[in-house]
Amino acid sequence: MAQVTGTTADPIRSLEGVVSAAALELGGTPVAGARLERPPRRDFGDFSSNAPMLLAPIVREPPREVAERLGQRVADALGPELERVEVAGPGFLNLFLADAWFREALGAAAAAEDAYGRLPATGLRHLVEFVSANPTGPITVASGRHAAWGDSLCRILEAAGHHVQREYYVNDEGSQVLRFGESIRARARGQEPPDDGYRGAYVADLADRLGAGANASAAELAEAGVELMVEEICASLERFRVRFDRFFREHELHREGAIESALALLRERGHVYEHEDAVWLRTTELGDDKDRVLRRSDGEYTYFAADIAYHLDKADRGFDRLVDLWGADHHGYVGRVQAAWRALGHDPDALELLIMQLVNLVERGQRVQMSKRQGEIVTLDDLIDDIGVDAARFFMLQRSHDTTLDLDLALAREQSQDNPVYYVQYAHARIASILRKAGDARVREALSADLSARGDALNTSERDLVKRVLELPAEIAIAAERRAPHRLTTYAHDVAQDFSAFYRDSRVVGAAEDGDDEDFRLTLAVQAKRVIARSLDLLGVEAPERM
Repeated sequence: MAQVTGTTADPIRSLEGVVSAAALELGGTPVAGARLERPPRRDFGDFSSNAPMLLAPIVREPPREVAERLGQRVADALGPELERVEVAGPGFLNLFLADAWFREALGAAAAAEDAYGRLPATGLRHLVEFVSANPTGPITVASGRHAAWGDSLCRILEAAGHHVQREYYVNDEGSQVLRFGESIRARARGQEPPDDGYRGAYVADLADRLGAGANASAAELAEAGVELMVEEICASLERFRVRFDRFFREHELHREGAIESALALLRERGHVYEHEDAVWLRTTELGDDKDRVLRRSDGEYTYFAADIAYHLDKADRGFDRLVDLWGADHHGYVGRVQAAWRALGHDPDALELLIMQLVNLVERGQRVQMSKRQGEIVTLDDLIDDIGVDAARFFMLQRSHDTTLDLDLALAREQSQDNPVYYVQYAHARIASILRKAGDARVREALSADLSARGDALNTSERDLVKRVLELPAEIAIAAERRAPHRLTTYAHDVAQDFSAFYRDSRVVGAAEDGDDEDFRLTLAVQAKRVIARSLDLLGVEAPERM
């Protein structure tokens, strides 16, 4: 089998390389967009390639004829590892691999041990800013979805070979922070908060903790209250297995002149003008639907001005890609920030502004309402207390970030195969039990065996499970590229399902007594366990040894 450069073996990528090399030899030029995928039906082969259809215009021949020629070259390259090759449809190349390929592929993946799935370093530096909830109350379930998604994306990016820094932007300036201070002061005086203030029970608790708050100014209470809330937010996020490399404070931009510097740069580039005593940015010239105010007529800077300075600061730190995860209420904010980014002279592709849609908690068919200001809060800690960290993270990651998520609390509490996280974790624990029964010495012996030494025919479920566990590197690469942590929830569940079918059809411990290849089956069980554990870790979910 062809070897793959990088930190780990990737047999599917090696196979893809064989097809690409054959296409290059046939067409004289690399074929862009060629893919190797599992077809929807087993009778279409183990893997299918669209390379002939992409190569046909280059060699100026019908795709099916190209597929016949390409298939012969692939067969010559793979030799006994290929059972046969077929041409299907308009020109797909279907590969039917021999058992020898499956044995060697499993051995190569298993030899990588815990490094399996770790992709070669890219040298690219990513700054991912996520959660960034206003520090005016406890972190809610809604922000918990941001936390789970952002943290999982960072884990996946790191597995895909990128350098990643995690950042939380603390909005500790502005009118909402002052209202927070006014709300604390009102509670300290035994009064109701302002109509536009914060009314949660946590506000009264803050007033008690701050002691002599009745005599302090709203600004002083706001600053002290924010610090306490940031401490609580950090504790909740740490409990949720989410960490940050930096908490960036908005007040730093105001007090260090960063906003003035950003506006000066924009003015130099000809994008700023004054109108009715206010300072404006010509965002309409850069794709926005209207120009935006940077400094109001009263001299106060807008949140937009601070955000521009913040992104300029990010750019100055030398990252190759900035990824911002924002709430659903920020959808209309995307165009103006992208316009400002272009006005600053930066590559539009270097800034990704992703909108996270809402999460709804569903209890007995009814949605649980959340509102930080009105005090009807379901905190992240409340959710963890109810269903646990593992279920909370897994369920929050089951859908794409741009899709609204309904989190079924009753299902998340269940310890049954209907609960997807329980199902995946149980599969991992079940494999651990099988390996304990085999014993450490026997497992080590199997892992060191030459799996290609025997020629026993593999059954369908063995082949299916091998193909599934070999998909991990590609799943990580795709999840990183598409910003799609939810793919790993599906993939982990698929591995668990395929292992269940394998274990149903194949005796593992004691297989040698039936004349079957116990070394192969033990190795396959070990690799399935590793892949499930790796997938769960990328989701921030534990892989228990016992359940």
